[in-house]
Amino acid sequence: MQATPGWYHARTFIVNLCQRDGIMPVAIGREISLMSLLRSRLRRCASLCLSLLLVCATWGSAQPSRPQSNRPAAGQASAARSTPASTTVRPRLVLLIVVDQFREDYFNRFGDLFGQNGLRRLLNEGAWWVNTNFDHMPTETAPGHATLLTGAWPAETGIVGNTWYERESGKRVDNSEDTSVKILGGAGDERGASPRRLLASTLGDELRLHTAGRAKVIGISAKDRGAIMPAGRHANAAYWFSANTGRIISSTYYFNGLPAWVQQFNEAKPSDKFFGAKWERLLKDEREYVRRAGPDAAEWENTPTDKNITFPHTIDGGASAPNRQFYDDLTGSPYSNDLLVEFAKLAITNENLGADADTDVLSVSFSANDYVGHRFGPYSQEVMDITLRTDRQIGELLDFVDQRVGLRNTVVAFSSDHGVAPIPEHAARLNLPGARIDPNGIMTAVKNAVKARFAKPGEDKDTTADYVQEFTPKTGNVYLNWAALKRDRIDREEIERVAGEAALTVPGVARYFTRTQLEREAISPADPIARRALHGFNAQRSGDVVLIYQPFHLIVTYTADHSSPYSYDTHVPLLLMGAGVAAGRYTEAATPADL
Repeated sequence: MQATPGWYHARTFIVNLCQRDGIMPVAIGREISLMSLLRSRLRRCASLCLSLLLVCATWGSAQPSRPQSNRPAAGQASAARSTPASTTVRPRLVLLIVVDQFREDYFNRFGDLFGQNGLRRLLNEGAWWVNTNFDHMPTETAPGHATLLTGAWPAETGIVGNTWYERESGKRVDNSEDTSVKILGGAGDERGASPRRLLASTLGDELRLHTAGRAKVIGISAKDRGAIMPAGRHANAAYWFSANTGRIISSTYYFNGLPAWVQQFNEAKPSDKFFGAKWERLLKDEREYVRRAGPDAAEWENTPTDKNITFPHTIDGGASAPNRQFYDDLTGSPYSNDLLVEFAKLAITNENLGADADTDVLSVSFSANDYVGHRFGPYSQEVMDITLRTDRQIGELLDFVDQRVGLRNTVVAFSSDHGVAPIPEHAARLNLPGARIDPNGIMTAVKNAVKARFAKPGEDKDTTADYVQEFTPKTGNVYLNWAALKRDRIDREEIERVAGEAALTVPGVARYFTRTQLEREAISPADPIARRALHGFNAQRSGDVVLIYQPFHLIVTYTADHSSPYSYDTHVPLLLMGAGVAAGRYTEAATPADL
């Protein structure tokens, strides 16, 4: 089978990672098409990429010839591109850059305003897959970050949402919460966090195994999950921002105390320099914002919690001095991304990342874009402005990596964890079916239907009262009480159907899938919604009925949100730049799991 261009580049990228001291990995005897990878549910814990890392030993044949690619037109590629390193030299650093809630269409809307050294450099000098969609649901931060460097769906990573109902403890749990560890550098009331709930290995985990622990792996983000999930279970460290203290923190999962350089960074109180900062538009011409993003004061942005909806935004949290309110305000501004870039540069320097022949991994996830997107929506001047600013911040980081490590010695990957839906009220104004769903209405309908079907006639006590155990509205998971169903000998397949049909009576609910369907894989792979539901289903952690909402419908109180299997939430960027990666624009279907 002839390899597609997309398959070739992904394969070459990891082949380069596997090289060490001039030794190439064993050739794969059978090529697998990109589409078969997309449709395969057998990505157990490690993607094809990680599998190649495990078979690094000897190389028995030459690399395949480079296929034809639909490269950019002449003049689009950068003439200043540095000479690529030899393909027999293993990259010293893998840099994953994630922008939380970055839709692919932002390239089309704002790309001509990018600077030369940031995203435009990746677009011109890297491989760009323009038709990249997450092939799972829910499209949330934790599942997306977990997929990026494991190459596995939530079905395998176990990260089925930002939160889910844990049957063993009988409560909702957060993806990274861990009461067995303590926070380092934060406030006393902050819960511990670790990757213990992540069931799959990451690229960094495999590199650490491959190098007997010599490779260094570090994750950085404003969010704990944005730092923890890409770094993996065997990482040297994950660092995130504490909105309680304004410091960069970690947990005792990684070490007993913060490294001296991190403590020194925190002692300087770097967050406080942004107190009272005015977030102004980056571009001086406001008409450019109006043309691309509409008026600044859109009525659908005006929610009770977001009073300051127009530029300039004063970053102070309404406080007279730096405190928790200010630090929380800071996370939703472009200045928290500045803080991350500053910290990432210190991490590269103090941890000597990319300084030797063992490939290190650094993931940097910019979270502020997500907070801004939730507040103002994707068609806002604020989202436009923070996108332009993030481009410059990425350029600053890439310039530093070039000076310190050399981009010719680095493989850079760029993607996002999910997109975002239009604000429902905005969608409705455009005659799209935008609306908000009442989660209480779903629970009422389900419980009433279950009672009507399974209540025992003549009994005063409602024996069905405990049949429906939990509902997680955003992910659409209805959890049934298995012990109660067993006690009363209720057929689980039937009650799943009853609950699903009842939910369909609520306006805004479009479809449902039952546990029985998903465990049997009784869905059509050609149905993208069904396939994404299957890829997001973990038998131990998911519910018994999975609801799919109508397009442009939200079930949360955020101004804007994401979680659906629709393209506005799934379509994200995927770019690779580095040795062995031929620059080009590729239109074949891809997914971040193929990274």
